[in-house]
Amino acid sequence: MSGRREHSGRGSAGFARRFSARGVHSADAGSRRRALAAVVILVVAALLVCVPSYGVWRVLFAPQADVVAGEPVQVEIPDGADTATIASILADTGVIGNAAMFRLRARLDGVDSELRPGVYDLITGMAYDEVVDTLVAGPPVAYTTVTIPEGFTVEQIAERIGAETGISADEIAELGLGGAPSFEQEYPFVSDGFQGSLEGYLFPETYRIAEGSTAQDVIILMLDQFAEQFATLDLSYAEEAGLTSHEVVTLASMVEREARLADERPLVSSVIYNRLARGMRLEIDATIEYVIKENRPRLLNKDLEVDSPYNTYKYDGLPPGPIASPGLAALEAATSPAETGYLYYVLTSADGAHTFTETYEEFLEAKEKSREVTP
Repeated sequence: MSGRREHSGRGSAGFARRFSARGVHSADAGSRRRALAAVVILVVAALLVCVPSYGVWRVLFAPQADVVAGEPVQVEIPDGADTATIASILADTGVIGNAAMFRLRARLDGVDSELRPGVYDLITGMAYDEVVDTLVAGPPVAYTTVTIPEGFTVEQIAERIGAETGISADEIAELGLGGAPSFEQEYPFVSDGFQGSLEGYLFPETYRIAEGSTAQDVIILMLDQFAEQFATLDLSYAEEAGLTSHEVVTLASMVEREARLADERPLVSSVIYNRLARGMRLEIDATIEYVIKENRPRLLNKDLEVDSPYNTYKYDGLPPGPIASPGLAALEAATSPAETGYLYYVLTSADGAHTFTETYEEFLEAKEKSREVTP
């Protein structure tokens, strides 16, 4: 009995040990499998998250140029460059960190077609918004400031602008003296220009002319200014006198060339109106000077015989067109003359003052005095 019990006891203990060993072994193996599975899951999860993230970072955020931020750099965007090309140029020079991000931002902002070519002075490491705003605004434009004095003719205007901007003076003069038909659609007021001339309509002003402007650009700039200034005038007096807008400009141009003192403009204007009302020839020296293209202290008799429709000594009424570019003050005098009975005036002072008279006898007396000024 005891042997069987002992045998039975050893057998039970051995079985227990074997059972226990297999149980421990099974538990360890399961634990390792679970741990291994967890590791695998973590690795897979990490790969699923990290690989795409790295890809996104590489595409959209990775710097493409090893450049120190804050350094000045000049960048040229060629004409016709698309956003991809522009982004590549900006990234290569370090202005932005990543070309793809710039393309994405430009697409989201809807400015793909608004990025302008040109030469830009930029800084490395700029913010995308700042770069986009700069390229949408365009490169800085250089301007030349040119002052056109009142009383200049087309030829004088062309010469000055040509000398100061490099734009062809010949092209400006050609447009100014015969190009009115090409501007009539947008500026109907030039349609009455004598023989297609824009004389009188190129408004005297100080202009900022952008680099790269053409002769036509300059003409348009001056016509715009004329339209703006002329719109401020009250034409009722001139219209009651039977004058057209073109004749107002013509009259104003004579006032501009004749009056040397500001307060005499309305007086000169009144003389012209008075003589027109009486059917008298205007006999304006400045109209002769316009024809002979020369300013003289005193005209010669042969000058008065020059055959030209602008010769107001020889032909009645106003000349066929302006003789210079009148300023706003002369235009105002042409539309609002002084109320006088004057029919004559003559230069009698070195400061440019004239003596105005109502009768021819008074005029002759004043003319003798004028010889002290212009012998």
